[in-house]
Amino acid sequence: MHVLICFNTCPSRADAERIADALVKARLAACVNILPGITSTYRWQGQIVRDEEWLLIIKTRSDRLDALRARLVELHPYELPELVAVQASGGLPAYLDWVRAETTE
Repeated sequence: MHVLICFNTCPSRADAERIADALVKARLAACVNILPGITSTYRWQGQIVRDEEWLLIIKTRSDRLDALRARLVELHPYELPELVAVQASGGLPAYLDWVRAETTE
């Protein structure tokens, strides 16, 4: 199984921390970094929108992505939460092994 790096945005620090805690507790993520103060510009329901958000960088395994996706939809306040996953490559082998171990049920 591959290690994935997933990206998600939240409207508040409280939401970001709540989601991060739940994902790590359920072993759906080994680690979640929370970056404050990002600005997102996007089209929503025909309007250009600009929002201040919190970025979550979620480390998980490819075989945990479906469960992570389902849990994120349950937890997230947005009608359509962002979730984009990319495969990690060239990382420190010991770190990638740690991610795999921490996301084992």
